[in-house]
Amino acid sequence: METVQVNGVKLEVQRLPGSAGRARAPIVFLHEGLGSVSMWREWPASVCAATGRAGLVYSRRGYGRSDPVAHVRAGGRLEPDYMHREAQEVLPELLALLDIEAPVLLGHSDGGTIALLHASRFPVTACVVMAPHVIVEDVSVRSIAQARAAYESGDLRERLRRYHADVDGAFWQWNDIWLSPAFRSFDIRADCRRIEAPVLAIQGEDDPYGTPRQIEDIAPTRGALSSHILPRCGHSPHRDQPDRTRQCVAEFLAPLP
Repeated sequence: METVQVNGVKLEVQRLPGSAGRARAPIVFLHEGLGSVSMWREWPASVCAATGRAGLVYSRRGYGRSDPVAHVRAGGRLEPDYMHREAQEVLPELLALLDIEAPVLLGHSDGGTIALLHASRFPVTACVVMAPHVIVEDVSVRSIAQARAAYESGDLRERLRRYHADVDGAFWQWNDIWLSPAFRSFDIRADCRRIEAPVLAIQGEDDPYGTPRQIEDIAPTRGALSSHILPRCGHSPHRDQPDRTRQCVAEFLAPLP
């Protein structure tokens, strides 16, 4: 594992080799709201092997082994536009630093939202999103409130400790903003309409954090949208149905440069 400095912040990164070299755009993996490099496990490497593309996985600030956010529940609290900032300020700097142009973005949950926001303003070869959030639904808020209860009185905190150096910071920076009244108006559908690159959207039929509307409402005006609803699948298609999800990604990316 290595680290890079982006805007003065140390970020944990993992580079994955690809058999096609620079002939194909690399895949940049963007994790969920409680994710990190290590929480992806071996799935990104398997996608790179299946597609022949190189890959980059990184942990956002406050997650994994990246620099923590100081005083998360006080002065360090995230704002409702935190995913816009990641997509439009941090990610472009990271890609420029690593000399990556027009990548394939592959994001899960919050990472999927960040991928869509970046693709709406910057050139990408393609955008693959799994269980993204384009609006805030009641079902999302209920599930995130249940996650808070599981963290405070269940075993969720202990299960997350292995993935984050600052587990409390990682949890509360995500949970507090999602349950704040200011976040209820979050809506990126207008941004999605500006995406010109092809988009693959995957949603689990049994996702407790969102309904199929989350991918139906992406609706680019010019870019092509391919969508899949996976049966017997929850919020994490790459964990619930890793083989099927990897196949969807590989088939989607096969004809792209």
